Amino acid sequence: MLNYLLPILAVLAGYIFVVVFKFKKHHTLKLFLAFSGAFLLSITVFTLLPELYYHNTEKHIGMFIMLGILLQVFLEFFSKGAEHGHMHHDEKLKTFPWLLFISLSIHSILEGIPIHNHHSLLWGIIIHKVPVAIILSTFFLNADIDRYKSSLFLILFALMTPLGSYLSGTFEFIEDYYFEISAVVVGIFLHISTVILFESSEGHRFNLRKLIVIILGTLCACFI
Repeated sequence: MLNYLLPILAVLAGYIFVVVFKFKKHHTLKLFLAFSGAFLLSITVFTLLPELYYHNTEKHIGMFIMLGILLQVFLEFFSKGAEHGHMHHDEKLKTFPWLLFISLSIHSILEGIPIHNHHSLLWGIIIHKVPVAIILSTFFLNADIDRYKSSLFLILFALMTPLGSYLSGTFEFIEDYYFEISAVVVGIFLHISTVILFESSEGHRFNLRKLIVIILGTLCACFI
């Protein structure tokens, strides 16, 4: 049940945070993103990668990981980097942003597939979703999009990761190709988390607070 409920609550928490606190402190958000990137990368390296290569010695698993990286690069042409902390869409947009929705939905459904086998991954996705939900909520609250459309977007977005978990436990096809799909998800996570960490360096200048946050994210992943 938590696999379905917590990802939804993470998006809701991000929205409430923006509405209640009128969140505009981008430096704080960057620290949160750095923590989530370090946590997600650590979970991927500590848990998902060892499982994939323990059960598969074939070269094709590496090919699916690369496919995941390339897939995420492709999706970001439409999401404009919302998965790792950017929103470059026009705030004067008045129509439902279908390309953004489809891109984030594909990403969210795929990330939900391995959750039922990895409780630690659930926490990684939740920690990742909260800042993404904050960014999306801030964008929609400032945009000219109708509030009904904005609410519909966020509700459907919140449901996509639980949908991936449901499909994973329901369809035999997904079970048959679980490791290949998980390898794609690993590629997606590797791309997103490393982009977050590289972008958090701000021109490669030393930042002690971000270094501490990244270390904390890594340590938290170690003990979950």
